[in-house]
Amino acid sequence: MDSDIRDSGGTRQCQFCGRTVYLATAPGSQAGQCPACGAKLDAAGSVAGTSSVTPTIESGGRRAGIRANPPDVLVVEEEADKPDAVEKGTPAAASGGNHVRVDRMSMQRSLAVAGAETAARRLFSAMANEISKIFVGQDELVLGSLVALFSSGHVLVESVPGLGKTLFVRTLGRVLGCQFSRIQFTADLMPSDITGAPIFDMKTQEFRFRPGPVFTQVLLADEINRSPAKTHAALLEIMQEYRVTVDGKSHPLTRPFLVMATQNPIESEGTYNLPEAQLDRFMFKLIADYPLEHEESEILKMHSRQVDINRRLEQEVATVTSPEEIVSITRENSDVRVDDRLLDYIIQIVRLTRSWPQFHMGASPRAGIAIVQAIRTLAAFEGRDYAIPDDVIQAALPALRHRVILTAEAEVEGHLVDALLRELVRSVEVPRL
Repeated sequence: MDSDIRDSGGTRQCQFCGRTVYLATAPGSQAGQCPACGAKLDAAGSVAGTSSVTPTIESGGRRAGIRANPPDVLVVEEEADKPDAVEKGTPAAASGGNHVRVDRMSMQRSLAVAGAETAARRLFSAMANEISKIFVGQDELVLGSLVALFSSGHVLVESVPGLGKTLFVRTLGRVLGCQFSRIQFTADLMPSDITGAPIFDMKTQEFRFRPGPVFTQVLLADEINRSPAKTHAALLEIMQEYRVTVDGKSHPLTRPFLVMATQNPIESEGTYNLPEAQLDRFMFKLIADYPLEHEESEILKMHSRQVDINRRLEQEVATVTSPEEIVSITRENSDVRVDDRLLDYIIQIVRLTRSWPQFHMGASPRAGIAIVQAIRTLAAFEGRDYAIPDDVIQAALPALRHRVILTAEAEVEGHLVDALLRELVRSVEVPRL
């Protein structure tokens, strides 16, 4: 950054998205750009002119943009004239093709976006409104979980303790009108403790099956990486086929069925790495980060009054849907149109992970299926009956970050999976629909 630009900038609060950002504006210019939401700002941080990023394609393909509905944090631009747009040594740099610059990709999205007032959109707004009465912030976690639920997927959540993961799942179960169950994974947890086991009935003098805690609709698998592989294996059939097989007899699970597993990225003592086969069965891996300052202030005001949380859930949070409606809308979401060019775009991204220099293992075809299902649900939540490239950009990172493995050299060099995936997505040309 040039010294004159650095000197003219400063810390500002974007009046549009509320983020505190370093706004660097060149001398004599009247507006800068918020790196969080993409809004055009003046020197004071106020919104100048339009507050959304609109598609721009100039001749020769030198600059292109993808719309991000405010207050999204997605800003996608293409700047081929910048020498540092592509990291040296990557396939994109060698090919010399178009490079899309993604400043930030996440599952965060505005609840007030343009679109038809469909049943899916109304339900999504109602669910988000009820969840916000108890659970503050973590937009990526909320949206990603709802997208996975209405796409028949599962979610792996990685975060430090104390960010409200259990509270969120309990609130979600209350809002959805679904049964909720929790399993605390420990080193001595056995597969039968999860699935259930046959017990001998003294009265009838025969064995009968006793269902385990997985026979629910919203399952919280807390600290899932604290159990050994044999316990993890008990979830493989459950998450893929929605049934439990014990003694040669299959017991189907009630739909909808959502597994939300959590793991702590800090502690490594007494933990086991999840096998790749199980990681691949999670639709998304979501990262729950520390809340923003105003969100943390709201958390302290809301949850420091020593009020029983069970009472608050019953009195303050309303049930806005039912398992039957969730299953119905999930079926309707399959009618959202996905253009063939968008499918090719997804295929290029997924296949590129298998040849990327820093990845030892790339994503499987299940990753592409997950992205297609997710963009259909995202479009339905916005009231659209068609998917757009924005949806793919939004779903790509959480759908891929747990399905790729870094090479030993990349780990030694300190590369991060998210950063490499962003660079990978930049290297694929965005289709024009």
